[in-house]
Amino acid sequence: MLTAAEKLDRLRLIRSENVGPVTWRKLLGRYGSATAALDALPDLARRGGRAKPIKVFPAAAARRELDALTALGAQMLFLGEPPYPLPLAALEDAPPILCTLGSPGLLTRPMVALVGARNASANGCRFAERLAAELGQAGLVVVSGLARGLDTAAHQGALSGGTVAVMAGGVDVIYPAENAALYQRIVEAGLVVSEMPPGEQPQARHFPRRNRIISGLALGVVVVEASPRSGSLITARLAAEQGREVMAVPGSPLDARAQGTNGLIKTGAALIENAADVLQVLEPLLTRPMGEPQSQVFVPPPPAATSEADIEAARPRVLAALDWSPVPVDELIRRCQLSPAVVAVVLLELELAGRLDRHPGNRVALAAAP
Repeated sequence: MLTAAEKLDRLRLIRSENVGPVTWRKLLGRYGSATAALDALPDLARRGGRAKPIKVFPAAAARRELDALTALGAQMLFLGEPPYPLPLAALEDAPPILCTLGSPGLLTRPMVALVGARNASANGCRFAERLAAELGQAGLVVVSGLARGLDTAAHQGALSGGTVAVMAGGVDVIYPAENAALYQRIVEAGLVVSEMPPGEQPQARHFPRRNRIISGLALGVVVVEASPRSGSLITARLAAEQGREVMAVPGSPLDARAQGTNGLIKTGAALIENAADVLQVLEPLLTRPMGEPQSQVFVPPPPAATSEADIEAARPRVLAALDWSPVPVDELIRRCQLSPAVVAVVLLELELAGRLDRHPGNRVALAAAP
């Protein structure tokens, strides 16, 4: 089990400037503890080219966040400690912490995500609500994002069987406000989850990050209705990248809300007309053990040794090979003809300096100018 001091420092680390989930993992792997990683942040950022000091999240602010969750009746789950969900923990960008409000025991059960259009049709909402209810009766927990439209219908249908709402803001920030009554019912009968601190208002950039949690929790994602530009298609893409099953409900070619789902089916998504179809797709996964309960805290394997001289020499080569288009890290290593360990340290420095962005699929790019 993690000590209280290490939990506090793991929270401080993920809340520190320029530290995302992937970087958090790499820092823990390099330094062995969050305490040591926090101590290393200023020097790493400086070596990456940062002129002003990096903002390290204060211990007092971390304690206030924990106190705020306690006041809400919420819990903070740490990656690697039960009941942090095993499917989500397997992702390279798994959230280091999850704030939960409700019944966290639901996270130990198999889940399926139901997502779709906000401007959903009446038939689409009826279908989603019925599908969610039937999947709940079959023992699946239904995950969605509490958005208006199909997310709302999915949560309503799944209330009796178990449902998880993943928020783009804090667990205490109801968005949209019109779903306040449904939110309260989910808190009482299901679970609300977020990687954001309590009180955090949802921003546009938060929603794709929220979507990766929705798909990451689930064995598969069902898209009920989606226009070609729907955020639900982002969730479907993330699900495919995460190795989850992608399913879609067909619709009329005359309805723009069916263009996204029909397109998914054309490109290989399973066609879904009822709960039996979903269960058939997921059956091989449902009969496979989810894995042994986690008995040890998350500690990545130690990295290969690197010398300061090697890192200094590699930094300009890595920078010269980067631009504003995301490139896979493996390709960057081949292009630079450097060891993976050396490239990993240089990328870590650049990210902490605010000069590098990480993208899904283990890709990196130079950060856009602020």
